[in-house]
Amino acid sequence: MTDVTERTSEPPRLRARQRARELWHSREILWNLVRKELKVKYTASVLGAVWSLLNPVVFLAVFTFVTTVLKGGIPNYPAFLLSGLLAWNLFSVSLSNGAQSVIANANLVKKVYFPREILPLGTVGVCLVDFVLQSAVLVVFFLVSGYGFQLGAVWLYPFAFVALLLITTAFTLFVSSLNVRYRDVQHLIGLALLVWFWMTPIVYGAGTVYTSMVHSRFGITAWRIYLLNPLTWVVIGFQRALYHTPDGLKYLAPYSSGQLAIGLSMVCVIAAVAVYLCWRLFFSMSGDFAEEL
Repeated sequence: MTDVTERTSEPPRLRARQRARELWHSREILWNLVRKELKVKYTASVLGAVWSLLNPVVFLAVFTFVTTVLKGGIPNYPAFLLSGLLAWNLFSVSLSNGAQSVIANANLVKKVYFPREILPLGTVGVCLVDFVLQSAVLVVFFLVSGYGFQLGAVWLYPFAFVALLLITTAFTLFVSSLNVRYRDVQHLIGLALLVWFWMTPIVYGAGTVYTSMVHSRFGITAWRIYLLNPLTWVVIGFQRALYHTPDGLKYLAPYSSGQLAIGLSMVCVIAAVAVYLCWRLFFSMSGDFAEEL
């Protein structure tokens, strides 16, 4: 006799417009969830929100020390590192915490009906708050150090941010749905993020990678494969928008601001499609969450 799993809370197919309206009507639940998570995260902490500020500061101190000891590297390295690290922290923390978002709220899922997408979206919302706080660190550093902003390329920032938000949302929906059924996902994410971090030009320059790859036996093909990482486009977009120094362009990706805008726009389109596909996957699995938890 074939076992049949009964879906207890969701229709079998996603109707995107209808579901989007339902999510909009449930926006207060999302806001309350974000507020609750922030309260849990910071209320019992002596330093509170300062912990979110310490992450980029510690990275900055460690890698600046390393580059100083090695007597080489990228000019104005602190500004370069913070530009890419800002994007990475939003993505990596959203994935790590988002994988647990449904499981951590198992009692709520079993007892109350609400759009389940709110749980991973709430994780992204909390990370956006941290993103704003960490952005403040970058702004203060730029102003205090006298580094300033390069107005000629700062307009790339919105392109990079939208691409980052779409990519983060897509992957958070993906891992949060899979982790309910396959608990190994939460362990794989840490390893995947470790590899992903070093495959993204955050602590090293994309221009250096380009020079090395085009002179390798695989030539430009290796560089094109490297660019398949969507976060590479996001990070080089943040770096071009925020990082500037007269002799530092050789460390950045070999593209003009206009070319990067086109590339980031394409990433946004692809990421938007990924959000929809991951949303469908999440929705198709969400009706069984109560039984699987």
